[in-house]
Amino acid sequence: MTARFHLQPLLDLAQTRTDEAARKLGELVAAERDLEQKLRMLEEYRQEYNERFVQAARDGLSPDAWRNYSAFINKLDDAIGMQRKIVEQSRAKTVEGQQAWLAQRTKLKAFDTLSQRHQQVLNRREARQEQKQSDEHAARRSPGEEQ
Repeated sequence: MTARFHLQPLLDLAQTRTDEAARKLGELVAAERDLEQKLRMLEEYRQEYNERFVQAARDGLSPDAWRNYSAFINKLDDAIGMQRKIVEQSRAKTVEGQQAWLAQRTKLKAFDTLSQRHQQVLNRREARQEQKQSDEHAARRSPGEEQ
């Protein structure tokens, strides 16, 4: 008869919460990567568009074309600035997610350690019980073997 680990429901809950925190962290990391990729794309597009602008300026631009290029580059700069803020917010959420996962993992480890200690106590009790039974069995057999 094995004694039940009384904190097993808490251990199970800690495992569930750790798994959920890990899943959420994975989602946050993936979202951050996507947002960083979008930022890189915007920056690359801005660089390409600026190069086209410079080349067009060398070839000669009308004042309207100059304003259009400049206005679009300004809009790209605004979009890049906004995307950088979004990426920073995402990074902050990822850090929070990491901290939440670490906190849950720490709780899980604590409950797991208690569970292991509980199992060790049970194993020692069982070993002592088996030794006691073995000793009793040997003591009963000893007098009969001498005859």
